[in-house]
Amino acid sequence: MKFGNIKPKLIILSDLWGKEKSYWVDHYVTILENNFEIKYYDCCELGELNKTEYYEESLHDQFINGGIERAVENLIEKEKDNIHILAFSIGGLISWKASLLGLKSESIFAISSTRLRKETEKPNCIIQLFYGENDEYKPESNWFLKLKIENQIVKNENHNLYQNKEFAEMLTKKIIKKIKPNG
Repeated sequence: MKFGNIKPKLIILSDLWGKEKSYWVDHYVTILENNFEIKYYDCCELGELNKTEYYEESLHDQFINGGIERAVENLIEKEKDNIHILAFSIGGLISWKASLLGLKSESIFAISSTRLRKETEKPNCIIQLFYGENDEYKPESNWFLKLKIENQIVKNENHNLYQNKEFAEMLTKKIIKKIKPNG
């Protein structure tokens, strides 16, 4: 085994919908898999949510009422090595909280993680956040300044900007450049 060929580990955390509505994740995986060892997590499964009532309000309520905490605990239990994280919406909050509680995160790239606006402490790793300009729940600019966090606001986009292939291509290039695998 050549140690120089070991790929860094990148975990992908789903949005609120989990794997059932994550067709767009392939836009990221097909580019990133050449540079990273990838593992995908369905946040609904991590949070032990009941998907029998599979609609936004039900899933959201379950995350808020214990699902986030369960997902954080389960993620920390599953991931013991140093990792990089690509997270979407609720996945960004889960990765953030898990990183504060000991998950060995080297970087977090989170897209449309609007609930981060309520956080007052940040993990000690590379953090890049992306939001659509028209996402009404994105953090205010003073939140980014206060926590000294790099962010990118994407013009004319909304909360689901991460589902766009063009955005995925731009972001995957940024991730590869920022992390510089095998180099």
